[in-house]
Amino acid sequence: MGPDDIRELASAGESLTVEFKSEHGHDQFSDDKFAEAVVCLSNGGGGTLLVGIEDNGQITGVKHRHGESTNPMRLQAMIANKTVPPVVTEVAVVDIDGRSVIAVTIPPSATVTGTARGLYVRRGLRPDGHPECMPFPAHEMLADRIERGEIDYAAIAEPLATLEDLDPREFDRMRRLVTLSSGGNTAFATLSDFELGRALSVIEGREDAATIRRGALLLFGKPESIHRFLPTHETAFQVVEDTAVKQNIFAHDPLLKSAENLFEQLQRYNDEEEIEIGLTRVAVPRIPPVAARELIANALVHRDYTMLGPVSVQLRDAELTISNPGGFPRGVTLDNFLTTSRPRSRILSEAFFRAGLVERTGRGINRVFEWTLRSGRTAPDFSRTDATQVVVSLPTGQSDLAIVKFVVEHDERSGRHFSLGELQIVHALLDDPRLTVGELARLTQASEIATRSILTRLVESGIVEMRGNGRGRRYALSAAAYRTLSTKSGYVHVLSFDEMQQEQMVISYVRSHGRITRREAAELCSISSEDAKTLLRGMRDKKLLIMVGDRRSAYYTEGSN
Repeated sequence: MGPDDIRELASAGESLTVEFKSEHGHDQFSDDKFAEAVVCLSNGGGGTLLVGIEDNGQITGVKHRHGESTNPMRLQAMIANKTVPPVVTEVAVVDIDGRSVIAVTIPPSATVTGTARGLYVRRGLRPDGHPECMPFPAHEMLADRIERGEIDYAAIAEPLATLEDLDPREFDRMRRLVTLSSGGNTAFATLSDFELGRALSVIEGREDAATIRRGALLLFGKPESIHRFLPTHETAFQVVEDTAVKQNIFAHDPLLKSAENLFEQLQRYNDEEEIEIGLTRVAVPRIPPVAARELIANALVHRDYTMLGPVSVQLRDAELTISNPGGFPRGVTLDNFLTTSRPRSRILSEAFFRAGLVERTGRGINRVFEWTLRSGRTAPDFSRTDATQVVVSLPTGQSDLAIVKFVVEHDERSGRHFSLGELQIVHALLDDPRLTVGELARLTQASEIATRSILTRLVESGIVEMRGNGRGRRYALSAAAYRTLSTKSGYVHVLSFDEMQQEQMVISYVRSHGRITRREAAELCSISSEDAKTLLRGMRDKKLLIMVGDRRSAYYTEGSN
């Protein structure tokens, strides 16, 4: 880190990842204070500590720490000795206009870190929005360790719980679900209650001295025991029509029972439309059952059980909203949740996989998107998700039956299902008929290479057309696709829009340069030479341009129209 880097950080001010410390008018910044500041930033996700800078960003410098100088290697060793586990930092002493600044680069900690004196702090924001180091309470440390994947909440032992707190009927439920999901071919379903709990890693020890883990209570606990030991677990099912609450059910049931009950309650309101495709009647449910099952199971498995609040399933006139406490697991964002899967509890995920309620591959959310789009509705909306909750909304209004018909006929004709990426692209091009590979890649959360491969299949199938060349290449639905999905006028409108835009680009170029050739028009509009020829001659016929010369030497100037 050089002087310019430090000046830039100083001018930007303190943040959650940058902290200033001053020695101006104070005693020397002590070793213990060094360790505390490093622990604070390490627990907060890493960052930079700058000693010798005032809170306002003024560079005032520091005193020498080791005789006539400050030795960075000795500072690194001191920090490692005074932090538990040792934090490995990078220390630099940088001279800025005759003043020394100590710059400490701190990596994010793989585990909760404290000082050798037992102090635990983390970086956070005060009510006024200013960053500072604040206490790191035990319950927050637990949530943080779970978030890092260091501890599985379901593996935590509950010392006062016994086998009497578990409901034999819930073990039977697990065996029934396992049998159904495996087609009856499994030895797992033949295990006793105690053996089943051990196989799922939620019960340990001997049957006469068993250790009950929180996962056992969540999966098999009696409601009163769950309420006693795990008060954060709760589910809510609500049906709201206009502003009136028609149904409002809260429960503390174990997870497998909760998943089945919430799905059954939702199915009571899951009306169906019908569409005739040839001689076949196809049912189009208000809520695709696959999507409903996956979202309910995901909310129960991936919620943060250290936080208060229910897993909520709320059905309104136009949407289904499912939410759960706790944001996405660490490393999962709104930009990658279709391609990244990191379960908050591997034990609960494994149990739900065994029961056939989720996929081990992490494709559950992909299936939600796929079946929602196949049913002629817009994609699920996760935009209200934040650090405290995951919220997903599914549209439940009128389905676009033309899309359903298009998808079913494609599947029957081609002998294969549309992939999720293909469905996303078809829906996107209906909304915006001229998109680039990069824009479509961001939508599908795939690489441009993978997206280009999907587009190639769609072009070869006659569903999508390419417009232009090189970086200006865009994609639109073909005339045949528009006839099925929209209207003939929709396709004509897209073509007209392209031609009008190209004409305006050509006229602007001619006004700036006085003339344009076929080659220049092709480059300008990212189209082929033959298409450029057609465009320019069409503009000539409209008297927008005047053609000068003949054949290869021809060029065009502005017309009189």
